[in-house]
Amino acid sequence: MEQLWALPEDGWLSVREVLERLTDRDLAYTTVMTVLDRLAKKHLVSRERVGRAWRYRAASGRDELTAEVLQSSLDPLEPGDRKAALLHFLDNASAEDLDVLRAGLAEVERKQSR
Repeated sequence: MEQLWALPEDGWLSVREVLERLTDRDLAYTTVMTVLDRLAKKHLVSRERVGRAWRYRAASGRDELTAEVLQSSLDPLEPGDRKAALLHFLDNASAEDLDVLRAGLAEVERKQSR
């Protein structure tokens, strides 16, 4: 995913190109191909056929994916459990994280009041 997120928004990479960018790892072509195939089946990457090969790109940005994971973790919780999980998260947040959250909450509230 790191390699795909590093691309411009309209960028695509083949399995071979992803493998070539993973210089710090000794991976087989088939390993990279399998991982990308599984990510495509989970809709985490988009793919298109070019000749006999597939090209891949991230289906969403890192921030969008992180938000989706957080939301899906909270969705099944009852309201009291949801509150407890959020408060536990906030208890462990840094001062900078809390500043970002306050600013983000203010922005969301401004958008909703329009």
